[in-house]
Amino acid sequence: MKRGMNRRQFGMGALSGALSASMALASGRRVQAQSAAVKIRVGWVVVPASTAPLVLEKKDILRHFGRSYVAEATRFEGTPPVITALAAGELDIGPLAFSSFGLAIQNAHMDDLRVICDEIQDGVPGHGTNEFMVLKDGPIKTVTDLKGKVLATNAMGSAVDIAMRAMLRRNGLEANKDYTVVEAPFPAMRAMLAERKADLISAVPPFSLDPDLRAMARTLFTQKDSFGITQLTMWTARTGFIRERRAALVDFLEDTVRAIRWYTDPSNHEEAVAIVAKLNKAPPARMDWAFSSRDQFRDPNGIPNLKALQSNLRQQKEVGLLKDDIDVQKYSDLSMVEEAAKRLT
Repeated sequence: MKRGMNRRQFGMGALSGALSASMALASGRRVQAQSAAVKIRVGWVVVPASTAPLVLEKKDILRHFGRSYVAEATRFEGTPPVITALAAGELDIGPLAFSSFGLAIQNAHMDDLRVICDEIQDGVPGHGTNEFMVLKDGPIKTVTDLKGKVLATNAMGSAVDIAMRAMLRRNGLEANKDYTVVEAPFPAMRAMLAERKADLISAVPPFSLDPDLRAMARTLFTQKDSFGITQLTMWTARTGFIRERRAALVDFLEDTVRAIRWYTDPSNHEEAVAIVAKLNKAPPARMDWAFSSRDQFRDPNGIPNLKALQSNLRQQKEVGLLKDDIDVQKYSDLSMVEEAAKRLT
């Protein structure tokens, strides 16, 4: 009896030991897999225009996260500071507006910078556009009325800043000569207008759709009026990172395209809006415009509009914020996102 009990105890102990060893082995494999995963550092500016936070909120549909790559998102006030982070090697994928992209190449001499994926496009038919707003009861009725006035932009040389300057130049007004430009973060734009610290503000989603702003302001012109279609922001990376981490980058782009298709699928609208609301710390009802016709356009295959980008850079040069022409084909590598999108067809 005692011997039998000892045998049973030994058997259970052996089984327990085997299970523990198996679990430890599995855990070790997971740790090993995670340690082998490439870390990808991605920048973002504002949700839902920025892609990275949206992707990382849907890890349940990311097939390669934690296997071939892990990603972390870092917020920036605008795209110009992203140039510095890319140049310093502190960021692997940088969201750049067409404006900061041109400056990165010509001013920062980043000849190894490449456009790798779409993020968001402005002015596409059937979708939203950035707005430039004035007080409803104010004296500004036309663009020419802005002579001698103060205009608020989020950052000098940003995409909205250049669109604003281009529209005023078309109407015979030049910055620093005919009007003054001041910088303010997008969340502060409504207060700038309400307190009459600026006569015109730059308004982008979600701030442009604030009911309180729309109650007191009206749209004087839009980015589409100024530029037509704008490749507003796109993901960029340097060739060294692309060369060394290409396989992981393709996997990440595959998961990114999968996530964007999920967010833009009308059947997921309620959950998608809830995620945007959580990230913005706002009521879902205030974010219901996201991923609808009121929102800007995201290419379902992650392909940026290089023709629009070329046009945008030409207009940037025309307003004096770019010295030379830039051939966008030379500074683009869409092979990875094209491969990623093919996996999902």
